[in-house]
Amino acid sequence: MTILQAILLGIVQGLTEFLPISSSAHLVFVPALLGWEIPADFNFIFDVLVQLGTLGAVIIYFWRDLIEMLVAVVKGIRSKSPFKEPMARLGWLVILATIPAGVIGLLIKPLVESAFSNPTATALMLVLTAVILFVAERIGKQQCDLTELTWVDALWIGLAQALAIFPGISRSGATISAGLVRDVKRPGAARFSFLMSIPIMLATGVLEAKDLIGMSDLSTYLPALIAGVIAAGIVGFLAIRWLLGYLAKHSLYVFSIYCLIAAVVVLIVLYV
Repeated sequence: MTILQAILLGIVQGLTEFLPISSSAHLVFVPALLGWEIPADFNFIFDVLVQLGTLGAVIIYFWRDLIEMLVAVVKGIRSKSPFKEPMARLGWLVILATIPAGVIGLLIKPLVESAFSNPTATALMLVLTAVILFVAERIGKQQCDLTELTWVDALWIGLAQALAIFPGISRSGATISAGLVRDVKRPGAARFSFLMSIPIMLATGVLEAKDLIGMSDLSTYLPALIAGVIAAGIVGFLAIRWLLGYLAKHSLYVFSIYCLIAAVVVLIVLYV
C-alpha cells in the first residue's frame, strides 16, 4: 500500500465512519474498484487501525462531554449513587452499549476478517443498511431526548452496533437507527452513537495493534498507516460536526438511497 492510497482510504474512512453509509463497505469497495492489490491480512489490519484516526476525531469533538461523564461517574461511585446524575447515567449506558459488540466481535473475528475480502457480500450488507435506515426513519416517533435513555434502549443500540461488525452494515447507521426505533430524537441518537463508538474503536485498535507489531515487514507499512490515520482523523472531525447539524433538520432517507445506489453500482461493476 502506497502513502497516496493510504491517504485516500483515510479520507474515505473519516468521511464514512460517522455518516451512516458504512466505512467498512467503502474500504472494501475502493481498492476493489480501483484494482489495488493489497494483501488481505494487512487490508483488515489497516481498516481497523485507521479507525484510530476517527477515534481521535470523536474524542476531540466530545472531550467536554467525556470529562463531564468521567467526573460524574467517579462522584457517583464515591457517593454510592452511581446513576443519580444524568451524565453519570449516560456514561454507564455507553459502557453497557459497548458490551454486545465486544463479546460478539471476539467470538466471530475470523468470519469478520474473511468478509473484508468479499465485495459481493459487502454490497449485499450495504443493501441491508439501506433497509435499516429507511425502516427506522419510518417507524421512529422521535419523542425522547438523550437524557431519557434507559438501560433497555442502550442494550438495544449496543446489539445494533454488534450487527455492524460485518463490513457493509454501517455502525453509525445501525446505532442511530436503533435509537430512532426506540423513539429517541435523531440528534440524540447520533450523539449517543458517536460516544459509544469510542470504547469499541479503542478496543479493536489495541487488539489489531498487537497483530501489527508481529508483522515482519512492519517498517514498510508504517508510513502508509500513519498517513491514513491522520487523514481519517481530520476528515472524521469535520464529518461529525456536519452530520450533527444535518440530522437536527433532516431525515436519514438520503443516506438510505445512497447505500442502495452504491451497492447496486458495485454489483454491476463486478458482474456486468
